[in-house]
Order: sequence, then C-alpha cells, then structure tokens
Amino acid sequence: MPEAKANEPKGPLDGIRIVDWTIWQQGPVAGAMMGDLGAEVVKIEERVRGDGGRAMLSFDDGKSPYWEMNNRNKKSFAVDLKSAEGVELVRKLIDTSDVFIQNFRPGVAEKLGLDYETLSQRNPRLIYASASAFGPEGPERSARAYDLLGQARSGFLLRTGHEDEPDIPDGGMADQMGAIMLAYGVLAGIIARERHGVGQKIDTSLLGSMMWLRGLPIVLSLMKQDGRVAQSEMSKHMKSKTPTRLDPGNPLWNTFKCADGKWMALAILTTDPHWPVVLEALGDPPALADDPRFADHWGRCTHAREATAILDPIFAAQPRDYWLARFTEKGDLPVCAINTTEEAANDPQAVLNGYITELQHPSHGVIKLPGFPVTLSQTPARVYRQAPEFGEHTEEVLIDMLGLDWDAITRLKDRAVI
Repeated sequence: MPEAKANEPKGPLDGIRIVDWTIWQQGPVAGAMMGDLGAEVVKIEERVRGDGGRAMLSFDDGKSPYWEMNNRNKKSFAVDLKSAEGVELVRKLIDTSDVFIQNFRPGVAEKLGLDYETLSQRNPRLIYASASAFGPEGPERSARAYDLLGQARSGFLLRTGHEDEPDIPDGGMADQMGAIMLAYGVLAGIIARERHGVGQKIDTSLLGSMMWLRGLPIVLSLMKQDGRVAQSEMSKHMKSKTPTRLDPGNPLWNTFKCADGKWMALAILTTDPHWPVVLEALGDPPALADDPRFADHWGRCTHAREATAILDPIFAAQPRDYWLARFTEKGDLPVCAINTTEEAANDPQAVLNGYITELQHPSHGVIKLPGFPVTLSQTPARVYRQAPEFGEHTEEVLIDMLGLDWDAITRLKDRAVI
C-alpha cells in the first residue's frame, strides 16, 4: 500500500518508530492503534512460523479478519530470536527506535536480553511497554492467561449472565481493553519524554485494564458505609437484590423486545419531563395514563415492576422500527436500538463518523475494518496499510533502518538468522 502522500496531513505520531514484539491481540492492537496515529511500527515475527494470529479466525483462502484488524499499518520483520545474532539485530533496531512493546510472560524478554534494564542502557530515551495477565508484581506475575480470564478475574464475566450460570461473552473484550491501556501508557511515556527528557518502563495488564473499565462498580464495592453500598435512586425502588429487566427501579431505564424479535433501549433517567411524550408515542395507553400509581416519577419507580409488565406487551405489539420512528417523531428522547454485532458494524452513524473504515487490500479487494475512534482535526488517524505478509519488510528493515547491504543479508539468510 502507498505511504502518505506529501499533501496528506501527518498523524500525531509521525516520526515515532515502534518496535512491536507482541502476539495475538492485547499487544498487537496497541501497535496497530499507534500505527493509525502515524507511527512507523515494525512487527518482530518468529522466523519460521510468524505470529500465530495469522491463522486465527481465518477463511479457507487464508484471509483473517483477526490478523488484518490487529496488525494493520505495520511492517513485518522475520528474525530468529533463538540466535544471538538475531537478538542483536533487534537490539540495534531498538537502539534507533522510540518505543518497544512486548506482551510475553515476565521472564521471557529477560532470558533473551530484551528486558528494560538491558535496552535502556543502550537507549536511555526508550519507552519500554509490557502487557501481562495479572500485573508485574506478586506471585501471579508470570501466570498464563488469555482474554476470558481477564474478564473473569475482574468480575466482568458475571455481568453477562446470572451469578449461578455466567454466559461466555464476546471474545476479545479484555484483550481489546488491555491494548487500549497499553497504547494509552505509551502515549503518556512519549509525552513524558518530550516534556522531561526521560525514557521509562510502562506496565499494563488484562486485570488492571478490566478493573479500570469496571471503575464504577469496583469503587462502589470499596467505599461502603456500615457495610452498605451506595445506591442509585433506581435501586432504592427495586425489590430484587440486583437489577433485573423485570424489576428495573425505573420503568423507562430498561430494554424491551419488539414484535420482530428485535430489542430497543430507553435511558430516561428523570421521567417527569418526558412522561407525557412517552405516553403519546405509545398511543396513550389507559393502563399507564390513567393509573394514579404512575402519576409522578416516584410512583413510576416505586411501581416499576407493574409498569414494566404493562409496557412489555405494548412494545411486543409492533416491530422495532415502528417504535423508533414513533419516539423520534414525538420528541428528543434518549432511545435507540439494541444492535446486534452485525447491525453495529453497519450502523449508518458509525459509518458517517469513520468508526468503520475501508481499505483497498491488494489481495482481498476492498475490506472494511473498525476505524480509529478519536477524531483529530489537524493530525487525523487513518488506516493506510494492510496487515503485512509474513516477513514482507525484512530486507527493508535491514537495509533502511540497520544499514546492511545485500551481501550481509545473504549471509544472514545462509545462517538462518532471517
């Protein structure tokens, strides 16, 4: 794919080189995000097989959405890190780079001499970022874990189902959040280096990232009074111990299934200003409009169970598009569809805002990918390069970044270093 044209605005990380020694999702997505922001990202791959993510969730023709999403905007450098010569090539590359990211278990980088202490002595301004399972300290610092365990350990998994039988959630949630926090940490490190002139080590983990994602429920469990958790106004009206759809504490802060089997959500926190408009959109049903239990906000919340029991068959009588149109026509109400993943991926609002983007792939034609979620007016992020073929840029890295000639490259190939 072509590089940025001279008249195209540069990304905020233009001129920053990142050496990406990561696998699967948590680390690679962080590298891809920084590539979106204009950084030059060199992905280090094992010389024979490469990153196992190349074959993850792939079609029969080898096309892998997983690989394309996680490794766009990168260059692939295939090298044997079991050889001292291969390790030294990577060290030399890091010597002239700004950032090194890795997500291998603690101890792996140290055995190869790719640890922070070794690399920072050679490049004091280096930002060295690591992503682990459960954090860099403690008896489980080297524990093996993947996405599902990050969701489970943080308490997130139980929120997808019942406490006695949690559902298996969408894959990749903890990995994706871990990647976002890893990229966030690197950006903070870059700013600190530019402001204060120091390189440093940055650590993130699946557990820490997911704990931060769940910040509100976590702090509620920590800041108790006399053993009691702070309650929302809605929860004070619930008869259940935990919120349920049938006992929401506020009948207009809930989800409803429509006649076509599709779901919609209402998020009307203060009901009094909106209740007349909601009734009009619903056709002024007497069971709601004429019942004194629902005359004011306090009554609606106190009798949220009863109101929900009335609302359910009303919404079930018409398809979702009908109700969305009715609520949109009648007023400025916080109401929307509960999208399936397929619907979210094709949501017109997401497309218009660049949250879904297109890329001309040399092998697969036009492909669609999630776009960068932040809009920068002067230094926009963009997806300009497809995920690399295995070892596609090995010679480029050796010649342009490390200054080797073709004779030296031939000798490295003969010794199976590259």
